[in-house]
Amino acid sequence: MRVHYLQHVPFEGLGYIAPWLQARGYEITGTRFFASATLPEVHDLDLLIIMGGPMSANDEELPWLRPEKLFIRRCIEAGKAVLGICLGAQLIASALGARVYRNPEKEIGWFPVHGVSSHGRSLFRVPPLFTAFHWHGDTFDLPPGAVRLARSEACENQAFQLGRSVIGLQFHLEMTPASTQEIIAHCRAELSPARYVQSEAAILAASPETYRETNDLMAQLLSFLTTTRSGQE
Repeated sequence: MRVHYLQHVPFEGLGYIAPWLQARGYEITGTRFFASATLPEVHDLDLLIIMGGPMSANDEELPWLRPEKLFIRRCIEAGKAVLGICLGAQLIASALGARVYRNPEKEIGWFPVHGVSSHGRSLFRVPPLFTAFHWHGDTFDLPPGAVRLARSEACENQAFQLGRSVIGLQFHLEMTPASTQEIIAHCRAELSPARYVQSEAAILAASPETYRETNDLMAQLLSFLTTTRSGQE
């Protein structure tokens, strides 16, 4: 299994995803847009993972953003497995022609997510209720043909699936205590009191069990995507 990830800022990396991939012996390569915009050939990967970042999916003045969206679309059209996280989900939506725009509420911290009942053997089964980490101000319309998998009080489109192997998550399941501290260190200016914005202390108080549960759900999702991809070959 050849996995390529797209990373937009140094402080939003793979987190828990890295050891999960390494434990299975997968080949891991990455494009770090803050250092280089070199992208691989689509045929050289099986799974594409698109990470988050503080920029907007609409910030096309960034020289690498349009090529990144084109690359994402080409990967989807080629039938590759694709996972987008936060900005990554927004980029999938934008690459497929859906609108990305300001959400009525910022959502930052640990908040409940509600799985949406969906039928179909090819859909990833999101739990009816779980807690996830959030750090976003934008949201997106569902791409054409996508199925909503989850929602929250603050944001209607929290997760979607397109076909058998393209999934976008507005929330984060890859967080570790270290990666949480990293994003706070770089983005704490956004922690202005609001209905769906937790304090730094509240965010850092998340229990080991909270991290374990969210990472377990990420493991299930990665297993679903890699198994789906293997079954197509």
